[in-house]
Amino acid sequence: MMVVAAPAAEAAIGCPEVTLKLVPCLDYVKTGATAVPPGCCSGVSSLLSMANTTADRQNACNCLKSLAASLSSNAINKAAGIPGKCGVSVPFKISLSTD
Repeated sequence: MMVVAAPAAEAAIGCPEVTLKLVPCLDYVKTGATAVPPGCCSGVSSLLSMANTTADRQNACNCLKSLAASLSSNAINKAAGIPGKCGVSVPFKISLSTD
């Protein structure tokens, strides 16, 4: 008799992918720039479409929290506003306290 088990759910999104998608956002977040670069918006949109499962979203969130650890509170607030400025609807609050 053969038993086949479904693989455990693992996050398909790793921190390197999250970082690469959001590199175009760094200048906007870290400087006084007022316009979000188009590459940043496409990266945010792409990241959101990649995060299909709960595990993906949690892993991406944890990666973002690690990246945010080196940012000022102003930069974090600016980063949290990027989806809205890009017209991307995120179905959860963007905050360091989001799980």
